[in-house]
Amino acid sequence: MPLRFGIEEEYFVVDPVSREVVPRAAAVVRRAEAALGERASTELVDFLAEAKTPPCDDLDKLDEQIRAMRAAMAAAAAAEGVRLAATGTPVLGELFPAPISAGARYAESRATYRGLDDEQCICSCHVHVEMPDREHAVQVSNHLRPWLPTLLALAANSPYWAGRDTGHACWRVMAWARWPVAGPPPFFESSAHYEDVVATLLGCGALMDTGTIFWDVRPSARLPTVEIRLADVAPTATDAAVFAALIRALVRVSSAAVDAGERAPDPPQELLRAAYWLAARDGLAGKGVDVRTGRPAGFRELAGDLLAHVLPALRDAGDLGAVTRGVHRLLTGGTGAERQRGAYRRRGRLTDVVDAAILRDR
Repeated sequence: MPLRFGIEEEYFVVDPVSREVVPRAAAVVRRAEAALGERASTELVDFLAEAKTPPCDDLDKLDEQIRAMRAAMAAAAAAEGVRLAATGTPVLGELFPAPISAGARYAESRATYRGLDDEQCICSCHVHVEMPDREHAVQVSNHLRPWLPTLLALAANSPYWAGRDTGHACWRVMAWARWPVAGPPPFFESSAHYEDVVATLLGCGALMDTGTIFWDVRPSARLPTVEIRLADVAPTATDAAVFAALIRALVRVSSAAVDAGERAPDPPQELLRAAYWLAARDGLAGKGVDVRTGRPAGFRELAGDLLAHVLPALRDAGDLGAVTRGVHRLLTGGTGAERQRGAYRRRGRLTDVVDAAILRDR
């Protein structure tokens, strides 16, 4: 049986004239709830609106759901006189201090994380893949760790921050790395080990609650899934669906390895962090490191290795053609970050970058 999967996406609320971010997410979400119900929600910062798909069992259905979700969110924004942009970081606008959304939990976050909340202006895509139980999710997480830098390079869509080019393909991950529990997860021997580490982090105050476990892979606190959280929000619905299908295939291969009793590779955390930075700086165009072996390797080569690794799972799910074409598009036409810079180069205007990212039914 295919593993069910779904995604969560965050979008920036932008003014249609200035293209700067504006704190109107609560109004957009209230209007979107008529179409999406609880699948539309606010986030910590009132520049951001979030939407979720229901769980789907095949790629075509997920693609359809993403398109419908984006169309509903775009319509709600237009009715409020604003637009939504699918980019990992805000291209234009005054960001500091960020406008914190109303609610007791957000107030508690502000008291706990302080200045970190002031700059929490990032939009990501979270992929959920169904798991039989929590122990399995933790073991699958271990098998995913070596592939995280390559996935990050494929999903890079955040070169600009508040009017400047950061020189990175994925600046969002640089902003996110400052949080106390974020980035690539540690290797966990078991679900009990995972729970022990989380309990220690809760006890010392590094976590506000289990919802603030921001590792890039984690067993979901709410759902029977493993949640992969490292991607920038994708430029298009097609990009988002293809990335989710690639993730599901990787989870399926990892799940089979767990069932076979294979121990996951355990690359050193410092090597993973270095590989993350290389992926975030230059994306697919850059040189990285294969954390499984420690040897230098370009991210294009590593993307090919990833495709080869998951090929049987893609074929079994009927996703091989769509995902292969999607990855080829990224390798030849550029990631979201490269497309953003291309939009700027054409006329030298950052407003064009925002215009290219405006959410539509696409």
